[in-house]
Amino acid sequence: MEHIQPIRPGGWLPGLLGWALLAGCASQAPQSPAPANAEMGLSTMSLAEAPDVLLLGEQHDAAAHQQWQRATVAHWAARRQLAAVVLEMADAGHSTQGLAPSASDAQVQQALAWNDKGWPWRHYGPVVMAAVQAGVPVLGGNLPRAQMREVMQQTRWDSHLPVAAWQRQLDAMADGHCGLLPNHQLAPMARIQLAKDESMASTAMAQLQPGKTVLLIAGRGHVLRSTGIPTWLPAGTRSVVAIGQAGNQAQADAADRDWVHSTPALPAEDHCAALREKWKQ
Repeated sequence: MEHIQPIRPGGWLPGLLGWALLAGCASQAPQSPAPANAEMGLSTMSLAEAPDVLLLGEQHDAAAHQQWQRATVAHWAARRQLAAVVLEMADAGHSTQGLAPSASDAQVQQALAWNDKGWPWRHYGPVVMAAVQAGVPVLGGNLPRAQMREVMQQTRWDSHLPVAAWQRQLDAMADGHCGLLPNHQLAPMARIQLAKDESMASTAMAQLQPGKTVLLIAGRGHVLRSTGIPTWLPAGTRSVVAIGQAGNQAQADAADRDWVHSTPALPAEDHCAALREKWKQ
């Protein structure tokens, strides 16, 4: 059984856009602490309670979160409840639809135009292949990199969120870039974040089937209710947000998630020190 507590209401890519792919997935530290673990999980959810979209928000460098994703895929596929799996880790427009369950890893990677440098297949391959082998289509949902520079100039994204939520996105961009990003570049980076969220939401909605659930896997900053993918889901869409949390520090406010999946803490690492060194170069 998944170890989840109920709450109700990575490779480096060069250049500024490359860092946005990583830093943009980080969310600000929440003000509310994480509650104690409970011995129940998403696997206990009845078919009648199953959402249209189930969002799993991971910490990209936490291997236990990818293991959780694979277990979730296997469980929901075994119940014949899984309509599709949508990934941040592959671009929109690519999918395994048309591949046989016996397709090889190489065939699946080709179908998804997989970027192993950005998203190591050894981490995500087991998640993807669990779906393919169960006959469940896997679709890329992310905004293609070629569209990012155009999105950065489009001010229409700035009014999608309420003022306070838009400021949270700007603050997340600043924090995610360790305070190194000039203020005038925060909004363009936040626009990319919103465009990625809209792309993943649109991909998921296109796969809805009556009585089934679309599983969407992304960095946890993308799945937050107040700022992320859920803000792009049409009214009436039933969604559940589950956040992966490595260690005891809460990674999302209670209002932004429905479940917390707790995993062991990771060794402390100063990502900002590495980023500052690269920016010096």
